[in-house]
Amino acid sequence: MAFGAKAAAAADGKVTLNASAPTGVNGPAQVQLFRSAIRNSKDGLALQSLAPDLFVRPLVQADDDGIPTVAVDAAPPKGTKTKLFIGNSNTEVGRALGEEFIKHVPKGTRGEVVIGNDIPGLRLLSQRIDGLTSVIKKERPELTIKGPFDSKSEPTDNYNAWNSIVKANPKAIAFLGVGGQDGVSLPLIQKQTGRKFLAGSCDIDPAALKAVKDGSLFALSSPEHWLKGYVALQLMIDHQRKGTKLPEGWWNPGTLVINSANIDQVLARQVNEQSRTAYFKTITQEQLANPGKYLKPLSQAD
Repeated sequence: MAFGAKAAAAADGKVTLNASAPTGVNGPAQVQLFRSAIRNSKDGLALQSLAPDLFVRPLVQADDDGIPTVAVDAAPPKGTKTKLFIGNSNTEVGRALGEEFIKHVPKGTRGEVVIGNDIPGLRLLSQRIDGLTSVIKKERPELTIKGPFDSKSEPTDNYNAWNSIVKANPKAIAFLGVGGQDGVSLPLIQKQTGRKFLAGSCDIDPAALKAVKDGSLFALSSPEHWLKGYVALQLMIDHQRKGTKLPEGWWNPGTLVINSANIDQVLARQVNEQSRTAYFKTITQEQLANPGKYLKPLSQAD
């Protein structure tokens, strides 16, 4: 998301972009950074937080100070005046992974499918799980779904958690994660143990992309974070530069399934900022030119 915002700022050439984040998942520390941004970035604030409920008062304060605000990746909490949310459908991210998964499992197959959740209680990951499990239950009802288990978010903790989960489920035919680190740990466990199972995940960590390339992950479901950052900043730039009113509602830039068919194209786009910007150029132009195609009521965000 930060890379996308930086690309929009670079394309404009006159924008000063200040990006800040705490170390790790630390909501209170992020609130302090946001309050500092209210003082120092008067032309617009875009917020991505894994703890959005902590930002009711800070977002209201920004609005009362006349600063435009945009929620990115996670919908604005109730009680704020932030009216624009730019984020993918996490239900669709999970559903897309499920639809890719069933392509590898013939109808009538019996067995256990184990699901992990990097951050239990985080709504966007719960939505991914809802989408994923709904497809499996409908299309492969003979499968037994186990979990979601807490797979932890930090790299070492995630690997250790998945290692324990895999050992505790020796008969499982598949292990599916909904967070970025899952797609790193599961291929590594396969390599180190020699055990073969279907593995899939969400997000696009570089190591996970390599795992799709070598076949140890059947797919990744990408929420296309770069697009969210680019669109959010460009809309704020247009608001300040052209006086264009910020849209209201839920702007959904879409989901991408990454598998053996398109992994080379995605790897090429992820090489550096220039390659990412070139890949997304026509996509961002089309979305920004046709906002009505991507906007829905905020209440429909899932």
